[in-house]
Amino acid sequence: MEGMRALAVVGSREVAARFDGYQRLTVRQRKKWLEILLSFELKNTYDVYDHTQTPVLRVQELGKGFLSLLKRLFLGPFRPFDAEVVDFSSGQPILQLHRPFRFIFHRLEVRTPAGEKVGAIQRRWSWLRRIYVVEDAYGHVGADLFGPILRPWTFELRVNQQQVGVIQKRWSGLLKEAFTDADNFGVDLSGVEEANLKALAFAATVLIDVVHFERSKGG
Repeated sequence: MEGMRALAVVGSREVAARFDGYQRLTVRQRKKWLEILLSFELKNTYDVYDHTQTPVLRVQELGKGFLSLLKRLFLGPFRPFDAEVVDFSSGQPILQLHRPFRFIFHRLEVRTPAGEKVGAIQRRWSWLRRIYVVEDAYGHVGADLFGPILRPWTFELRVNQQQVGVIQKRWSGLLKEAFTDADNFGVDLSGVEEANLKALAFAATVLIDVVHFERSKGG
């Protein structure tokens, strides 16, 4: 689509080069023992693995102090937050994520570390279905994320109504499911051609986890 062609040139070369080679990613939420024992959500952290199960990225929710604690405690999955995507080995920032407060029309804005806008993920109104659109840096819609009613753990990434990728929550295993509420996601980007769309689809995993799966955990 025209919007995605524009999207492919507005991100930094470093971001495009980084995500261009990714075909499949596994996003695993990390849990601290304090969270497990107290059943209380601390700042989200995710480790990201490539198709060889080599760790390549880490996503860290930012914020500290009493105000940050109150937001997690009282707003739960509706809370505004900032997060940083960093290289797993070096800790070098790759992307900045900003989630403004939204009660219904959830949104996640994605920028480079230098502040250059890459795009955003925006929820659209629907009575029953879970629908998000993927915007480029100019606000043009170039793709959408569609959550089928009968597959609540799945979000299909579509361009021109054609599925090119999928974000899917995975079963974590009996012991992990029983003793923690950490979420694992598989992100299939094998049909996506634009590197920046891959970056945005990956970033959407964080918003999807907070909005749709923290609520089920009690936030």
